This record gives sequence, structure tokens and C-alpha cells, in this order.
Amino acid sequence: MSLRYALLGLLADEPQSGYDLTQRFERSLKRYAWHARHSQIYPELNKLAADGLIAVVEEGARGRRTYALTEAGREALHGWLMDWSSLQPVRNEFVLRLFLMSVLDPSEALPLLRGIHEHAKEEVAELEARVEAAGGPDGEWGFGRLAGEYGVRQYRAMVEWAEWAESELARAVPDEGSGDTST
Repeated sequence: MSLRYALLGLLADEPQSGYDLTQRFERSLKRYAWHARHSQIYPELNKLAADGLIAVVEEGARGRRTYALTEAGREALHGWLMDWSSLQPVRNEFVLRLFLMSVLDPSEALPLLRGIHEHAKEEVAELEARVEAAGGPDGEWGFGRLAGEYGVRQYRAMVEWAEWAESELARAVPDEGSGDTST
């Protein structure tokens, strides 16, 4: 169901083709929020058009269609954004792996935690740059800026957690317990 609202939200910015929407998913949403393939986006666009939530505003070469949000689509998006009671239970493979990491020997888990730590530090740097770029000249916030700032803070927390987890696990690994893990 969220694919529907992701598409409506992307179309709220400006009219776009299915190809343009697929590219925006690849560049911004896929990595941090929602994954959708080309084969999912086009059928959903057809459903949205059939439901009167979007309209084809231009047809180009090779059947390229540009879609725009209708007033009904804007109202549906607004209603969805305002109704936080519909949130679904979390399915987070990363956290599931953390629950199950106790199956590994500490000597196996420690390098994984170090990799998580490095990855999180890289994500902080990248997202800080994206958030900075999304800010307007008068402090206005563009598409994704709030989500980007959330991501920065989430990855900073992950860095802090990874440093703690590394130090905890290092105590269980011979010759690691006295090492500095805050690289």
C-alpha cells in the first residue's frame, strides 16, 4: 500500500513519467526508505490513474506518459500522511540479524560489527552532504530533507551503538579485549 503513497508523494513535487519515478526511487527512496521495481511502479501508476488519483498530462514517443497528481490524489496523500494509526509492524532484517548474532563466535561477530561501524560513519557523511544540499536559501526544506536529517541522526546513533557493541564483544575475544575499538 505504501508504494501508492510514495508515488503520489513523488508526483506532488512535479509531473513525471514512469521512467522518471523509477529513477527517483533508485536515487533516493530505494536505499533509505522503500524499494520498488520498474515492474511494480507501472502497474501501480495504472491503478492510480484508474482510481482518479493521477492523470496522464502528456504522451510522448514510444508510449511515454507523464503523470500528474489530481486534487483527489492530493487529498488521498494528505489523508495518508495525517493518519499515523495505519503504520504496519516493522520488518527489519538488520535488527533480526542482531538478535541472531549470538549464534556466531565473538571472533566472527567482531569484524561484522566493525564493518557496521564503518558503514554507519560513511552514511553519516553522505547524508549530511545530502541534507545540506536539500536546504533552500532561506532555510526552506525540500524533498527528503526531513527524512535525510532523520537518517543522519539514526546513523549517528548506529555509530555510537557499534562502538559500544565492539567494546562489549572485544572483551570476549582473546587479544581484542585491550585494544582500542574507536577507530
